[in-house]
Amino acid sequence: MSIHRTLKTGDGLSGTRNVLTRYERILQLEAQGRFTEGEDAPLGLPKTRVLKVKKRVKVKKEKEDGAENADKKADS
Repeated sequence: MSIHRTLKTGDGLSGTRNVLTRYERILQLEAQGRFTEGEDAPLGLPKTRVLKVKKRVKVKKEKEDGAENADKKADS
């Protein structure tokens, strides 16, 4: 059975997932030092937070560019 065209997303799997698999949660908890293999049970894991990565927008600095251009003109 196929997915209806209105339910399809354009970006596919490139979006951020808010639910991690058990393996991903264990890896994240081990990195934080909250889980040790062999001592802690893999069932009933605590919740882990998924952070969304945002791109920073570079702000053009016209004042600095203008000052550099003025210095170049003065040197000529």
